[in-house]
Amino acid sequence: MTHPDEPTGTGADEREPVHVGAHSGRTPDKAAAIEAQTGRVRTYAELEDRSARLAHVLASAGIAEGGRVAVLLGNQLEYFDVAWATQRSGLYLTPVNWHLTANEAGYIIGDCEAQALITSPSLSELAGPGLSQLRQPALHLVTGDTHAAPAGFEGLEAKLAGSSPAPLRPEMEGSLMFYSSGTTGRPKGIRRPWRPVPYGTAGAIEQLMSIGYGFDADTVYLCPAPLYHAAPIGWSMGTQRLGGTVVVMERFDPLETLRLIEHYRVTHMQMVPTMFVRLLKLDAEERTRCDLSSLRCVIHAAAPCPVEVKAQMLDWWGPIIYEYYSSSEGAGFTAIGPDEWRQKPGSVGRAVLGVPHIVGEDGRELPTGDVGTIYFEGTAPFEYHHDPVKTAEAFNAQGWTTVGDLGWLDPDGYLYLSDRRTNLILSGGVNIYPQEIENELVLHAAVADVAVIGVPDPEMGQQVKAVVQLVDPTAAGPELEKELLDFCQQRLAHFKCPRSVDFVDDIPRLPTGKLAKRLLIERYAGGG
Repeated sequence: MTHPDEPTGTGADEREPVHVGAHSGRTPDKAAAIEAQTGRVRTYAELEDRSARLAHVLASAGIAEGGRVAVLLGNQLEYFDVAWATQRSGLYLTPVNWHLTANEAGYIIGDCEAQALITSPSLSELAGPGLSQLRQPALHLVTGDTHAAPAGFEGLEAKLAGSSPAPLRPEMEGSLMFYSSGTTGRPKGIRRPWRPVPYGTAGAIEQLMSIGYGFDADTVYLCPAPLYHAAPIGWSMGTQRLGGTVVVMERFDPLETLRLIEHYRVTHMQMVPTMFVRLLKLDAEERTRCDLSSLRCVIHAAAPCPVEVKAQMLDWWGPIIYEYYSSSEGAGFTAIGPDEWRQKPGSVGRAVLGVPHIVGEDGRELPTGDVGTIYFEGTAPFEYHHDPVKTAEAFNAQGWTTVGDLGWLDPDGYLYLSDRRTNLILSGGVNIYPQEIENELVLHAAVADVAVIGVPDPEMGQQVKAVVQLVDPTAAGPELEKELLDFCQQRLAHFKCPRSVDFVDDIPRLPTGKLAKRLLIERYAGGG
């Protein structure tokens, strides 16, 4: 893979505008997005018209540049209408996770200072507490049948029909304002400074996608993850900036994923390691049922991938699997191609954006090979909305940035992840990294998913516990627990091995693939 030279959007004013309007003129009937679950299609002409009309609605309501809009929708075509309307209006768009409770969703809607909320009838009840949190002019819009709009909402379709696609002000690039996952407490908004950049001149992500991963107008990009997360919406919009087609799934399913690759001749897709694990659990007949020959590039990120899992995927799909490491904060970016990874198994690659540093608890940079906190130098500024303390904690005295991940660098500058500092288990004064144990246990044929945590221990401070979701829940019992413990003993140092295994119906995991370990830690806070 060829990496771009630190794409920053410099020189973008000299290039042709990069946005959906540029393609609606050339290929008006081409699909910009397809709903996999229904087959509904949004053409470029439709996306251009609807997003322009919604931008007019927002501007006529008095939402000025730099204003905030919240979107609470499932993976549906209207998500792109909203995303492009705010993108061309110079607004911040905050995607709200529909897996949250009503109070949690309401907190985000209020905290981001949204002036408009766009949701669907099925999620309108979840959005209810957020209505009172909206700032003026407080638009409440709902998708679907205009006549079935819940109390307190106006129908989006009626508003679009009564609006004009003509802009009320010069079109400027907007920005996505994501909220952290909240796995360790209240989620925080990640806000970058708003800059008055003409619409169509922002170019960092699509430059990376084009130069680094071969995205172009012929791309068919399959999105199996929720659009309320950074990578799914960012890479989907990047695909549309380049004139490709996005096929968006309602939710990930391994067999359906393979079917969609064949049906739509998917060329690119982005996944997380848990999706790989579920694909590898398919039997031989299921794996070979569909034609996957159209795939040119599969990108994965969001969580560390077990070495053996990735090796098996490369053996199955061939040298088309690429990996990157980054964050919603934009604190650095590393990347690695399939051939590189075979030479550096387990690495997340070398830096493409920013300069990585590994820092110890005393604030000093650590030697090559030592595990410490990962910082990046030279990345774009950001802040945690309404949290100056957390913002300050993300930067050190040199101005380097961290999101709290632990890792190490090899002599060639390749980065390896260990875990998050908040997940670290301290047992008898020894640091134990749960990710390493999880990577081994998930390879056992009986294990569908696993989380490893530290639980209180009167002698050691903490002991290691494995919480396991089984492929066959009826197999749970003392015999399988012993088998899993023995499995670990054969593959890990004794001090790293779990002392006990609990079997659960479901592991609390975010749709991005990240474990919501806070929930498990709270459950076991009283002891083993």
